[in-house]
Amino acid sequence: MQENKTQSPPQKSNPAQLLFEIFCAVIFLGMIGLVFYNAVLRKFFGSSFPPSEEWARFLFIYITFFGAIEAFIHHKHIAVDLLVNLLSGLTRKTVNILASAFSLLALGLLLYGGLINVQQTMDTRSVATGVNMALINGTLPLMAIAAILVELRSLWKIIRRPAALFHKGQG
Repeated sequence: MQENKTQSPPQKSNPAQLLFEIFCAVIFLGMIGLVFYNAVLRKFFGSSFPPSEEWARFLFIYITFFGAIEAFIHHKHIAVDLLVNLLSGLTRKTVNILASAFSLLALGLLLYGGLINVQQTMDTRSVATGVNMALINGTLPLMAIAAILVELRSLWKIIRRPAALFHKGQG
């Protein structure tokens, strides 16, 4: 017996989202290309090109933080909701508000630490490429700001939603 599963129609992406996804794809492909380039150099010439290793590492940092922004926007990050799924009504709404508040606190600490890290590396240059490390480390506060904005929007939705609409097992 087959289940009748209705799928929601694919969401149309807006131009900003499409540009962000293209940006992430270019970073990812660039990283893969640089790693492949270095692998070829090592295999056939017995040496590597240090700037390409460093750029691949920088692109890995970028794709990690920009990918985290993407995951946060679409709520695809890791969440442990075992206890929350057992709750409903005002109790669940209150727990969701508290969880969101703690998330904002953690993201605020991440932003603060990221800004300090950027400030401390303003005069530091990378070894192989000479890139200012504040440009690399600046992705952390950018990710934190984006996540704070997303979390504030989620918190606002939770606050505005009536407690009666919070049901057990609802995702």
